Amino acid sequence: MSVKTSLYSDWIMPPFSVHDANRGPWKVRKEYWLSLGIKSELGRDLKSGGIDTSHGAYMPPMTAESIFDPVLTECYYFWHSPVNGLILDPFAGGSVRGIVAQQMGRQYYGIDLNHKQVDANYDQLKSIVGEPVYQCKNPPVWIHGDSRTDIPEMDVDYIFTCPPYGSLEQYSDDRRDLSNMPYYDFLDAFNEIIEIACSCLKDNRFATIVVGDFRRKNGLYHNFVADTIHAFQRAGMGYYNEAILVTPLGTLPFRARRFFEASRKIGKTHQNVLTFLKGNDPEKAAREVNCLPSVRQSTL
Repeated sequence: MSVKTSLYSDWIMPPFSVHDANRGPWKVRKEYWLSLGIKSELGRDLKSGGIDTSHGAYMPPMTAESIFDPVLTECYYFWHSPVNGLILDPFAGGSVRGIVAQQMGRQYYGIDLNHKQVDANYDQLKSIVGEPVYQCKNPPVWIHGDSRTDIPEMDVDYIFTCPPYGSLEQYSDDRRDLSNMPYYDFLDAFNEIIEIACSCLKDNRFATIVVGDFRRKNGLYHNFVADTIHAFQRAGMGYYNEAILVTPLGTLPFRARRFFEASRKIGKTHQNVLTFLKGNDPEKAAREVNCLPSVRQSTL
């Protein structure tokens, strides 16, 4: 007699093209992750990049709700990476992606230019697993460095990352920091990093990046989503899945009337989750990463 299961029990969240972080099951799971003590906003001394955020640019407030979503991270690690597999994060701001990897039995290697952020990530890990952190199982590694020069030769099982959105948020005063660059210089550096990262990815493996279009100073959008797809395709990756993450509203309902009346700009409450495939055999890729309900290893 077969046992009836659900998409939630098999896959953590239903693998649909809309991920709604405002729904009850998602919120419950996020509360679990935050209860571990994750405070990924630590280490982030953000400055506005000169964008008029009052008129609808997406710039999340630094609150618990705006922490990089641990439920999204959990789902995508489970769906696309093998247990004990190595995850590469070339834009490793915040602690969430590393801590979730450690809790799920994955190895994590992240690079970030902001040494304060790297120190804060290790402080977060220490508060959750105790010290010395190197003695915990699968300790994540955060490197203070530049992904254009400091990604070592390595074979990775998954790429999962979230880059800066141009100069919308400035993360440091380092001239190498992509968030300090004009958009087309930013794109050149971004393309270089994507190419280097993808060269480390094993064949028949996946890469996922969380991005969103954002506005220029004149209010028009940079088409960053399309530029991201192009960057991965230039790196030899196939465009495989696209999903929308519906983010928490935060203060948007209080701001929406003012900037819509002034400019007809719609308040943005979503990001794009883009997944790419290296190789031509997605079924083999699924087998390689063991993303089947029968091998689920969940933290809950």
